[in-house]
This record gives sequence, C-alpha cells and structure tokens, in this order.
Amino acid sequence: MTTQATAAVGEAPTVAAHILSIAPYQPGKPISELAREFGLDPAGIIKLASNENPLGMPESAKMAIAQAVSDLGRYPDPNGFELKALLSKIYGLPAAWITLGNGSNDLLELASLALLGPGTSAVYSQYAFAVYRLATQARGARHLMTPARNHGHDLDAMFDAIEPDTRLVFIANPNNPTGTYQPGEAVTAFLEKVWNTHGERVTVLLDEAYNEYLDPELRFDSARLVERFPNLIVSRTLSKAYGLAGLRVGFSLAQPRLTDLLNRVRQPFNVNSLAQAAAIAALQDKAFLQRTYELNRDGKKVLSSAFEEMGLEYVPSYGNFVLVRVGDAARLNQALLRRGVIVRPVVGDGLPEWLRISIGLPEENARLIDALKDSLAER
Repeated sequence: MTTQATAAVGEAPTVAAHILSIAPYQPGKPISELAREFGLDPAGIIKLASNENPLGMPESAKMAIAQAVSDLGRYPDPNGFELKALLSKIYGLPAAWITLGNGSNDLLELASLALLGPGTSAVYSQYAFAVYRLATQARGARHLMTPARNHGHDLDAMFDAIEPDTRLVFIANPNNPTGTYQPGEAVTAFLEKVWNTHGERVTVLLDEAYNEYLDPELRFDSARLVERFPNLIVSRTLSKAYGLAGLRVGFSLAQPRLTDLLNRVRQPFNVNSLAQAAAIAALQDKAFLQRTYELNRDGKKVLSSAFEEMGLEYVPSYGNFVLVRVGDAARLNQALLRRGVIVRPVVGDGLPEWLRISIGLPEENARLIDALKDSLAER
C-alpha cells in the first residue's frame, strides 16, 4: 500500500527560507504595459530601459530565421554544433570549451547551480548585476558583497573577501547598472592572485555582456585568459550589441572541467533553433556590429553632454547606457512615463536617486533629453 505525505488543510507547503526571501527580478516596463497604464499610443512610446540595441535585429539574422522556420517541427541541435564551431573559430578555443545558454543570464544560473549550495559563499560587488545576488540566494549560499569603489568593482576588496567556503566570484566588465570598467591588466592581476592563492577551489566568472561597446583600444582577449586560468568562466551574450534580445542566446568559454560541470546542469535544448540560426548569422555580420558600436559611441557623447549641461551627476559609461543622478528618481521616472519615455529606476540596486538610461537612436536620445528637462522643471 502506497501512502503520500500531504499538508494539512490550510497549511502552507514547507519552502526553504532562502527561497521565500528572494525578491524576484524586476524587468524593464514593456511598451504595451505603459500604453495601457497611461492611455498612450504605443507608437509614440520610446523604451530606453533594458539596454537593448535600438537598431533591432540585423537583417542577416532575420533572413537566417526565415530559412530555419521550415524545420521547427524538429528539436533544436542540443549541442549547437554549427554555432559552437563558429564561436570556436572566432575565439580560437576548442568547441568543447564552449557552453551555450538561453542568454548569458542562463550561464550565470548554471554556474551558480553547479558550484554553489548551502555551506558555500559567492563574492560580488555592490552595484553589480542583480542576478549575481539572486543566483546566490537561490542556491542557499552566503552573500559576500564588497563595497563599490567609484560605483565599480574594487578588485582588491573582492580578493580579500574570499573565505574558505567561497566557490564563485562574479565580475561584470563593463558593469551593469553603473557602466564602469576594469582594464585588462587589473583583471589579469586579480585572476593571478586568485589562482595562485586558491587554485581550482574558487571559480571566477567574468561577465562580458557589454564588451562589444568598448572602444577598440580598451578591449582585451579574455579567451587567452581562459587558456591560462583553469578556474575562469567568461560569459557573453548576443542580446545587446548583436540585437537578439528576444531570442535569448549566450555562451561561455571555460576549460573542460568547468564546461563539463555547466553541461551537467544545463537543460536539454536550452537554445532554440531560431536563436542558433540567428546567432550564426549575427556573429558574422561585422558591418552591423560596427554600426552598433558607432551609434552607441555617438549617442553616449550626446547624453553625457546633455547631463553636464543640466548639471546632473553621471557615471562615465563603457556600456550602452548611462547612470545619471536625478535626485527624486521615483518622481522623475513617473514624469518621464507620463511623457511616453521608459527608463530604468535602480532603487533595487541600492541607488534610489539614480536612473539608468539606455542609449537609443538619435531621435530617441533627443526626445529623452527634452522630456528629462521638462520633468526636472516640474519641481
């Protein structure tokens, strides 16, 4: 006779305390939601909240998707052979060192799932990407959050924060939501210290979601660091500069021991057929990537100059967004929403006086500046 344990009537099921204490990730407000909320025409709303590529998806990727549609009755390639082969060629690493993810966010979750749990800890910086905190919390691990330095990572403090139970260190470079950047020499020195002191016990995850927005002279070859350090995972995404945010495709680079761990906890078919086809096309579309970089570089100058003219403090950004201090950010955000402009409040990141504003098309940047001036004048 089989028996089943059931909760008493009216009794809540037992859930781990670290799960109940998680505050779910809050994405940027969709255009359709704002249109309903304020009775606005969706066509007149601009969204500068989610660090998306204002150029949208490249035509090359759209064409690749059109060709892939006919085979959607089949499961996607679970190992992403063609996509991995291309990434292997681009980064000069074996395909077996590559893990595909449902966006780079998936890779962060996979790393935390494989390496963290109760009785372990993770190190990350104040004002770093919120998912580091959420992924750590979801595994029941301890949080070792180090104070930021000039709104960015203090790598010395992060090294000093490593404890005997630490298994994972998250570094965002450039960082979201502040846009700060750590030079290649600083990152390399940090990796050397961690490896020489802790070896394979401590894994460093270098999150390079915004790497393509760096000026060429600032970029460094993190794939060569993967060859040097067996305890390093580098994650990248095609959601930002490559314009594939809606398809969710990312990847990581790591030596076989770590790649094997990630694949042990990776969901089968986690990157769909359309995403794989679009990614292969987008990765080869150098003209689109260059246009994206130039548009962002020019737009960043326009926004930064406007903030200086308005007397607003901002953090010099190396990404595709700018963090700006506006004082009463909650009121300013509502004023912008009424004008059909969506930006990102970052009170949940411990920055209640700041807004993160994605860089858009020239006409979108101009409208944002006008709306911000009008909203500030309402005081």
